[in-house]
Amino acid sequence: MPESEFSKLAKDASLQPQEAMLDVRPKKGKLFIGVPAEKSFQDNRVGLTPQAVSLLTNHGHKVVVETKAGEKSSFKDKSYSEAGAQIARDVKEVYAADIIIKVAPPTLKEIDLLHADQTIISPLHLPTIDHNYIQKLLSKKVTAIALEYIKDDSNTFPIVRSMSEIAGNASILIAAELLSNNSKGKGLLLGGIVGVPPAKVVILGAGMVGEHAAKAAMGLGAEVRVFDDSIYKLMRLQGYVGSRIYTSVINPEILTKELKTADVTIGAIHSELGRTPCVVTEEMVSHMNPGSVIVDVSIDQGGCFETSSVTTHDKPTFKQYDVIHYCVPNIPSRVSRTASYAISNTLTQVLIEANKHGGFDKYLKTNEPTRHGVYAYKGCLTNQYLSEKFHTKYTDLGLLFATRI
Repeated sequence: MPESEFSKLAKDASLQPQEAMLDVRPKKGKLFIGVPAEKSFQDNRVGLTPQAVSLLTNHGHKVVVETKAGEKSSFKDKSYSEAGAQIARDVKEVYAADIIIKVAPPTLKEIDLLHADQTIISPLHLPTIDHNYIQKLLSKKVTAIALEYIKDDSNTFPIVRSMSEIAGNASILIAAELLSNNSKGKGLLLGGIVGVPPAKVVILGAGMVGEHAAKAAMGLGAEVRVFDDSIYKLMRLQGYVGSRIYTSVINPEILTKELKTADVTIGAIHSELGRTPCVVTEEMVSHMNPGSVIVDVSIDQGGCFETSSVTTHDKPTFKQYDVIHYCVPNIPSRVSRTASYAISNTLTQVLIEANKHGGFDKYLKTNEPTRHGVYAYKGCLTNQYLSEKFHTKYTDLGLLFATRI
């Protein structure tokens, strides 16, 4: 066949309708996500914003939101329904979902609503749980993931980081108010004025909370001193605040001396696995200035002051040794809309990635950062600290996955 005729035939063939290639890639299952309204811990936040719901429903996922779940963060039911969510008046409809998103720990009544093979993502407030709580959760054979222990690819805690930024800034504003006469404080202006020295702020911990607390305090003109056992964190904080400030490792003798003259002490120590170490003893607190203020941001992990105990937004403070203690676990709930956006941004990405892997089980097998947040897996306790605290058998999550391949 002459070359010209061959070319003509080839051209004609290319213009004919072609058979479509069959897509043989495995289809990923769609997620069923429930967002209940928070009724405990005075938490005003919500786990998913309407914008996040819109993104998830556009990917074909089903989202059920309990009515008024976002109301305290100024997200109306209408916004959720327009984003594609189903609005449920009965909380049982929400807990029928495969994945439950909460920004407060589940109560015992809420645990009753859980079912086997469900995944619940929520905080783990160590001071508020006991042996019975853990046993009841394990009996439901769910996968429980702690918000504050989820890591990202950079080996940091994204939700802790964003909540820490909020808590660090807010802790200084709270302390400034507690020093005022209106709050029955000593009537001291945090930053001082010309001719009158500023307040002295001691910050325990040079992590994210400590960094933002230091910057906020310095911005208001306070005298700032930061303690941490990590030289690296102290060096990083120096660079973050942009000027040289007093820093020290946590030496009990030096710390005791500084606390005696401190007007404000911020507890900003975060533990990666379990309870925050208690670095300020009751004796140290007893020698602090009368009318001085303690803001224990670490209280959601047990607190770093021996005199700390959990308080609420309704009654946020108490006095011991004439020192004002502020120990509210969910400080970011004071600015719930901002906090909800921050939590939602992280969880949305986790949900999308889980779906790409074919569900949470497969996702957790391959994703070490998110797996770090798992403390219970289908009836097994997988957090060693909780195991020791509540004398319950500990099972390594990696071994569980290995035996179920």
